[in-house]
Amino acid sequence: MSKSETGSYYPSRRQDILGLYNTHAHAWRPFLDSGYGEIFAEAIIHAARELLEELIPELPYIGGDDNSMTYHIIRASTSLALYKTMTAHGKPAEETGKIIFDAVVESVHHLSPTPPPTVEDFTKHRAQAKRSKARHYPGDWVWDFVEGDGVEFEYGYDFYECGTQKLYHAQGADEFLPFFCYLDFVTYRTPGWSFHRTMTLSEGYEKCNFRFKKGGKTRRGWPPPFLKKQVCV
Repeated sequence: MSKSETGSYYPSRRQDILGLYNTHAHAWRPFLDSGYGEIFAEAIIHAARELLEELIPELPYIGGDDNSMTYHIIRASTSLALYKTMTAHGKPAEETGKIIFDAVVESVHHLSPTPPPTVEDFTKHRAQAKRSKARHYPGDWVWDFVEGDGVEFEYGYDFYECGTQKLYHAQGADEFLPFFCYLDFVTYRTPGWSFHRTMTLSEGYEKCNFRFKKGGKTRRGWPPPFLKKQVCV
């Protein structure tokens, strides 16, 4: 793909990206209304959408439709727009994080469960992880597929570089990244499987260690552990 084509990838999908924003904004709206009132909520939703339109051409190209991680860049951009807009109106990252967290918790109740991974999924993920080491795109993820032992966990991923972290850093949103990352505990919804993680790049560790195990329970409560640590300190 030529340089002009890579530069047009996200703008050519503007309507799809804004459609995703509208879906997310619809979920945020009740919590914005209850926290700040309808007038403020309407202003924030409108301003964040305008900001997202400005951000679309700046989103990092990482392979487009040939890279499944592209969706995560797009998904992260809507929350980024809300965070930046809320910050411009004097609201702290924690408040934005809680709004999005509550909205996602409410939204997943209406979504179908994610099916368990298959042998074909594992084969694909091993290949994707191997390709990531080539670092074809600076804004992409770099990661390993981790084989489990069937006791501690069945499988996992170790992320050494994160596309969302790079995007948020470029946009001055480092403080918000841990809140966005914490949503993984809500969005993971495979029945009979649990998800856990003990370190993230967003908290200054050398990697994010995703682990998946049959049985157990995925923690989904608020506040996030990193906020509890700050209180203890």
